[in-house]
Amino acid sequence: MTHPRRRPALLRREAVAATVPVAVAALLTAAGPAVAAGPGGAAGVGDPYFPLAGNGGYHVSHYDLTLRYDPAARHLDGRAVLSARATQRLTRFDLDFHGLRITGLTVDHVKAAYRRDGQELVVTPRHALRKGERFQVAVTYKGTPAPVTDPDGSLDGWIPTDDGAFVAGEPQGAMTWFPANNHPLDKSSYDFTVTVPQGRTAVANGVLLAQRTAKGRTTFHWRQSEPMAAYLATATVGKFKVTQYTTRGGVKVYDAVDAREAASAGPVLKKLPSVLDWESGLFGPYPYRAAGSIVDHAPNVGYALETQTRPVYDSAPDLATLVHESAHQWFGDSVSLTSWKDIWLNEGFATYAEWLYSEQHGGDSARKTFDALYARPATDGLWAFPPGAPGSGAHIFGTPVYARGAMALHALRTAVGDRDFFRILRAWATQHRYGHGTTAQFERLAERQSGRNLDRLFTTWLYSEGKPRHP
Repeated sequence: MTHPRRRPALLRREAVAATVPVAVAALLTAAGPAVAAGPGGAAGVGDPYFPLAGNGGYHVSHYDLTLRYDPAARHLDGRAVLSARATQRLTRFDLDFHGLRITGLTVDHVKAAYRRDGQELVVTPRHALRKGERFQVAVTYKGTPAPVTDPDGSLDGWIPTDDGAFVAGEPQGAMTWFPANNHPLDKSSYDFTVTVPQGRTAVANGVLLAQRTAKGRTTFHWRQSEPMAAYLATATVGKFKVTQYTTRGGVKVYDAVDAREAASAGPVLKKLPSVLDWESGLFGPYPYRAAGSIVDHAPNVGYALETQTRPVYDSAPDLATLVHESAHQWFGDSVSLTSWKDIWLNEGFATYAEWLYSEQHGGDSARKTFDALYARPATDGLWAFPPGAPGSGAHIFGTPVYARGAMALHALRTAVGDRDFFRILRAWATQHRYGHGTTAQFERLAERQSGRNLDRLFTTWLYSEGKPRHP
């Protein structure tokens, strides 16, 4: 992701059933004490920074979202059908859903009782759900979606623009436009059917299956087959110039660009296939069957986000930002977090990908970038908190997560040498493909691959307060 407060001089920030290789139930149980909440499920998965994010007691395998948006009135009509499996006996369960008015709710086609409690939608089905039982929740809703304000003061979710909406959900915003199990621990496949006025384009994740226009409206059907966390979903709407092609490797590319950004964005977006090829050479095969970009004109947003398969940019990106968001398709999207406190695994890795791209394409070496950052005084914001323990949700997009997180990777590279370092990066992306990872797992992987004890290095660069000693 990139963000205005997240763009220091040496940083560019962006800000169908799925097969999940890591047992979701086990991950949810391990996430925190809130998950073991009894027959009522839980109003969160126990994330220390966003305690109400996600929900305990079930896993959503698929979302089928049907949306109709009127940009002039800023009105959204929606129907969300969630296919799920209970991971414990449930007499009730929660969904994350904020703001919009519910007009109907069923569980397995039978009306269910529900109540709103802040961002929690508490559902009581007619009959209790057995552990292991598969069930379907259908929610119809309408209203004027509005973004949420994050702890750092930024907006995320459904953000209206002058011709549609910029839809970017990290970390909380998915719940502003569909009911969700809204934590990276729960990954699902998606179908999006989005209807907008003729002349507008609705862009979501994955592959475009169909597009049809009738009676002054155009409907787009998108499918994201590979597992995706809810915060990475998008349904951005605007007046876009669309380009579609298929890469030599068979990846379907869909670029949607606001005309006001086209002149600046065009030369950068043309490099996307070569960037993905370069990153595939380092990190392993590209994880998805689709790729592309959404370049909106959204001056009040101030960031871009690595929405899965198709990052959304608030304005024309530069090449470094394109590299950053593309790297997230491996680090953050395919390999997802189990807790927001580990976000350096997303942002530090994507930032270091920028450094590597520069190094291998005639720019500054990663060492030179590292040294320039290290030269900053101990009072600089770069050293304000350790990247492995940001302290709160207000800090997860701060400079230390990005820059010092990347510095931690460079310190690791210096310690183990290039051969082992690049083996570590590739092994992390491939062994956790479509799943999840923790900092502790990454540390153990690095030690196995290198045959070294790296406790001191990781403690120094990820967890120590203040400016570390030079490696």
